Amino acid sequence: MKKHNYFILLFLFIISACAVKKAAEDKNQLNGTWELNYISGPRIAFEGLYPNQKPQLTFDVASNKLYGNTSCNSLSGALVITDNRIDFNTPMALTKRFCEGQGEQLFLESLKKSTRYSVNENTLTFLMDDIAIMRFIKKP
Repeated sequence: MKKHNYFILLFLFIISACAVKKAAEDKNQLNGTWELNYISGPRIAFEGLYPNQKPQLTFDVASNKLYGNTSCNSLSGALVITDNRIDFNTPMALTKRFCEGQGEQLFLESLKKSTRYSVNENTLTFLMDDIAIMRFIKKP
């Protein structure tokens, strides 16, 4: 009976170690710079929201930091990830340049609504529950 319990414990340990490794690998897929190419909600064309520059986010998973721009202002803050859940509701540093249009505000609001993420090859999708609200393409 004791032998049986040891095998069960060993099996559970191996399974949990594999799950931790998988979560770390998934998290590392975020590393690098991503450029926004879709945002849900607006009745304005994407190019009209971001006529000069598209928003970008750069993730540094090793230091749990993120950097980027809103298409107008620069931002930086802590990267808060657990499994495939992401939280942008922690305070971020944001420059205060005047920005025309609704693009920056929509981008920041959508970040705060994002609860999960998914990476599929070179596409990063932020989701609110199961609804895709933002999509990014990885920059070379």
